[in-house]
Amino acid sequence: MKQYIVDAFTNKVFSGNPAAVCVMDKWPEETWMMQLAAENNLSETAFVVKEEVGYHLHWFTPGTEVEFSTLSGMLTVVRKGNLYEMDFPTYELKEIPVTDAMEAAFGSRPIKAILGIDLICVFESDEIVRHMNPDQSLLMKIEGRIQNVTAKGKDTDCVSRSFCPKLAVPEDPVCGSAHCQIADYWSRELNKDNIIAYQASKRGGTLHCHITGNGRIKISGEAVLFAISEIQE
Repeated sequence: MKQYIVDAFTNKVFSGNPAAVCVMDKWPEETWMMQLAAENNLSETAFVVKEEVGYHLHWFTPGTEVEFSTLSGMLTVVRKGNLYEMDFPTYELKEIPVTDAMEAAFGSRPIKAILGIDLICVFESDEIVRHMNPDQSLLMKIEGRIQNVTAKGKDTDCVSRSFCPKLAVPEDPVCGSAHCQIADYWSRELNKDNIIAYQASKRGGTLHCHITGNGRIKISGEAVLFAISEIQE
């Protein structure tokens, strides 16, 4: 079985979001997939099997399977020049009170907190977001599948980071699913349909987000192939 390592949301290796992709003829045992994801220790390891119509997808963090296919329904990818564009659902977002627990976890007090499937905490400046060093154990105790921090950007519409201790990932280098919520939030705040988002992790990555207005969002990014390996089952 071949495994491909792809750096997404970037045009150069050693940046963006590194993910493993395994294309198979049939499904291995779920335990084995979980073990491979833990061995890879990347934010995502995806397994795909071709079926009569399209491909069926499972993907895992090092700690758990992510049931994103169930939440999203059919996912499509369209290549537009150097960009790969995916069509995702948006999620219901509601403002919730900012708490002392959030301040303790992030080391700085948010000016606003938004909850969808993930938590989005908004801060006064992108400098706060870029230099943040949150307490992972305290993040485990606050709301959301993923705990995102964001602020209005200087060179982009927004700057964000995504922390995922509940998924056994301290920080996602570039998180597409989180931006289904982050970009949707900034679209409303800035009153614009097209949002350019920068994920300010150590690796960094840029996401081009278009809110279509029908409960969907299109997220585009570049991608570069880093490695092809052969996996022994």
